[in-house]
Amino acid sequence: MNTETKYDIYPPMTDRDRVIQTAQTAVIERMKSNLDAARSTIRMTGRIEEGLTCHVEQGPHSAVLDLGRGMGGDAAGPSPGFFARAGVVGCVGIAVKMMAAREGVTYRSVTITLENDFDDAALMCLSPRSAAPLETRLNIEIDTDASPAVVEALVERALAHDPWYLALRDAQIVRHQTCITHDAAASN
Repeated sequence: MNTETKYDIYPPMTDRDRVIQTAQTAVIERMKSNLDAARSTIRMTGRIEEGLTCHVEQGPHSAVLDLGRGMGGDAAGPSPGFFARAGVVGCVGIAVKMMAAREGVTYRSVTITLENDFDDAALMCLSPRSAAPLETRLNIEIDTDASPAVVEALVERALAHDPWYLALRDAQIVRHQTCITHDAAASN
């Protein structure tokens, strides 16, 4: 007779992981009751006036993006690519950690390293290649006492449902619309 409990296999959850597990379980139960209500649209607005500095806002949050002086910017903030990579790194790391906490597996830390290869000449229309990353590599390092098989399975499930990992990996529908405004007062 096997009397082994999951706490014999994994160390007990931390208080912080228990908070994550409780919050995630509550969200899942709310969503189960009305899956249509779980659909959403998130809107972010960016504005560039003089120079290349872009001020972005989403709800109560804002950030400044810019390019370095070598590209004609003022280096007023990190590049858009920084934020794109930060989004993938943060989303993957958080998804991996929250799935582990939700399932009662303790990860002391999750470290994500992302590398992108680019053809920078494509950005300036000097290469026939795409300006999109040519290859992206993610390294996911997890400090845990859980078995490698458990960790791999949790990571694979987290990545299969991670929005920014999937946005980077999978083709998707992307539409654009251009609106041209004209300030009559400025032209007089």
